[in-house]
Amino acid sequence: MHPSPPSPPFNALAARRLREALGMAPAHVAYGLRAQYGLGVPPETVIAWERGVSAPDARELTALAGVLWCSPGELLAAATTLREHRIARAIAPEDLARRVGLDTKAYLRMEESGRWRGNERQTAALAEALSLGPRELITATGRDEELADLLRSAATTRWQAYVKPAAKLLPMDRRHLEGVLQQLYADYQSRMVATNSWGSDVTGGSGGEAGRQYLARVVDHFWELARL
Repeated sequence: MHPSPPSPPFNALAARRLREALGMAPAHVAYGLRAQYGLGVPPETVIAWERGVSAPDARELTALAGVLWCSPGELLAAATTLREHRIARAIAPEDLARRVGLDTKAYLRMEESGRWRGNERQTAALAEALSLGPRELITATGRDEELADLLRSAATTRWQAYVKPAAKLLPMDRRHLEGVLQQLYADYQSRMVATNSWGSDVTGGSGGEAGRQYLARVVDHFWELARL
């Protein structure tokens, strides 16, 4: 038996504000959940959701959004995973799988594992379907560390060799991506040139430390250069 997936990051304060704006009591919400969606949720549970004591599951969240006349995304804190982004946009797994060109079971395995394995075309379709920018996409597909490794290599060796691998991860204009990687390489190398001009040991001197610090934040430098 597979464990139930974790509940989405529920925004308790938003739920309360939306309910109060409609002039509804928790009992009215509970009635709507039962009458419209067949969910036996008592008023006490609605109150617990609004206090952050517990959170609705995916089905309850979708129903609650219907009762409160809002989108599921308005009841979520900032989404980070594929599942959270999908639920926030009220897209069924089978619909998203179809839009990106995947079998539903294959998509769900990726969603549940937190590891995206789609090709470049499917990744672009995923970003479009979920309205994800490159930065959100990298986090949602569980590729943060993969991107960091790639960028460290691009900064320290031949950046040209990493354009194609980076393009598979990021739905960015190819020329823009090339320019960012080239600048990343130039920025890192300028630190190492400065190291040599200071007469310090590259691996142990102050300049070497500057290079290590740059590589430690290479992902942040990439996003700053990309302006995304």
